[in-house]
Formats: sequence, C-alpha cells, structure tokens
Amino acid sequence: MSIWKIHVTKLSDSFRIIDYLLVHACSVYPSRSSLKKAFKKEFILLNGKVAQGGEWVREGDFIEIKDKPPVAGKVFPLVLKVLYEDAFMAVVVKPSGYPVSGNYYKTIQNALAYNLGLSDEDDALVLPRPVHRLDKLTSGILLIAKTRRAQQHLGIQFENQTITKKYTALVKGKMLGKGSVESAIDHQQACTLYESIRVEKSLSYEWITWMDLVPKTGRTHQLRIHMSESGHPIVGDDLYDTQNVLKGKGLFLCARYVAFKHPVSSELMSFEIPLPGKFEALLARELRRWKKFNH
Repeated sequence: MSIWKIHVTKLSDSFRIIDYLLVHACSVYPSRSSLKKAFKKEFILLNGKVAQGGEWVREGDFIEIKDKPPVAGKVFPLVLKVLYEDAFMAVVVKPSGYPVSGNYYKTIQNALAYNLGLSDEDDALVLPRPVHRLDKLTSGILLIAKTRRAQQHLGIQFENQTITKKYTALVKGKMLGKGSVESAIDHQQACTLYESIRVEKSLSYEWITWMDLVPKTGRTHQLRIHMSESGHPIVGDDLYDTQNVLKGKGLFLCARYVAFKHPVSSELMSFEIPLPGKFEALLARELRRWKKFNH
C-alpha cells in the first residue's frame, strides 16, 4: 500500500472531494465507482481525517490517497506506438476503441506491460500507469508514469493546469474563427478554447470544419459536450449527437499535441503526432460526394 499526497492550491470552483479527485487523481482511481469503493475502504484522508466523499474541498487542504498497486500479470498484447520512454515515464499513442483503464481485459493499462519496461528506481510502480484519461473513442497522446515520483509530479502539473494539450476534431457544420466555450459541466466550471483550421463542403452535413481544441479544464467528455452545445457536434459522436451519426468510422477526435515538464529533470518536453488517416479520408470523401451531386 502506497500513499499519494495532494496539496490543494488553487480552485476554479467549489468541489466536493469526490468530484475533485475524479479530475486530479484519475491515475489512481479512474472512475466514480472506484472512488466510492476507496472512500468506503477509508483509503482517502482529508486533512488527516477519513473522508466520506461529500466534504467540500478548500484551498490549502491536504489530501492523502492510499493506493493499492495493481496486480501484475494481466497483460493485453496490444502493440502501442511509444514516442518516449525512460526510467521514470513514457509517452504512448492510444488507438481509438480501447478504454484507458477499468474492469476490462482490453485496456491500455493492461497493454503497457507489453510495450514498456519496468523501472528499476527505488519508487518504481509495480506496473506503468496512465496519469490522465482519454475517452475510449478518442485516439492520441497519453502520458504514463513508471515511478511514484513521476506519477505525483505529472499529477500536480495536471492539477495546476500547466500541461498543454491540443486536440483536433472534425465537427459538423461551418464554425469559423477562434474563441472559447465556457458552459459548466455537471455544475462545475469548464472552458475549451477553439480555433477553426479548415472548412470543407459536405454532402452529409453541408459543411465539415477541422477544429483545434484546447481544454483549459478536464471535465469528463468536455470537448464532446462543448462542441455539441455549440451546435457543431464532433463527427461520429453517438452519445451527444443523435442525428445523422456516421456509423463504423469511430469518433473524429484526436489528442495530437502535449507539452509538459519532465517530472524529474524539469526539462520542457513536447510531442505531436500526425492525425489518423481517417480524418483526411473523410474530408476528401465528403467533398467528392458533394461535387458529384452539386454540378
């Protein structure tokens, strides 16, 4: 049993501890159900006292999280593209269609031991662990901790919003310019910056827009919800868009860029990947179909 400590620095809004940890401790407890079990087992302390889950978190509070390490041996042989790896952390590319973690066999968590070496540092984790989440249907860059120190330092960077993540999405309709969407999600403040990169004609949707999206907060499904609320849902999103859903192609959302400080050396690191081929293929197909029927 190990302990992860969080010092609550600044708060953008009022949070109960369970909602705060859903964002800031997702590498340890990635779901609300796993957090509820942790509270029930008295694994979480708030200012030295056992927390129940409903307490309000305030600036200056101190949270201790007991973490039972995962059991080694559950390996899913999925080959991942590894962009970077050292004794402390790794950066991998998550393919669409696989959850990062959870009570499943085919998860990215279970594939990490197949792709990464174990650390020989004194505070090595039993298994490498993701330090943030990507939706099952979202592809892109995922940061992995191999030591407890790396897990804590990367977690602090996410908590302080000093890690830059940029996503690319194809959305329905014509959405021009740049701006922000700041509607609350589950009664919590949420902010997404957007910039229109390219617009193409589409027979299915009249227009398709290539958008760059930067989440300034980390709410569950934030980008999908904000794009849907803006009237331009992400192509392939069958959860927040029920009209004319593209079948069989998946969600057109990719976490393509990340910048952060190395958890040990503090070196500024950045990674960018090319978009999956299906993005350009869809734009070309939709334009070709539009031209065919609009002579």
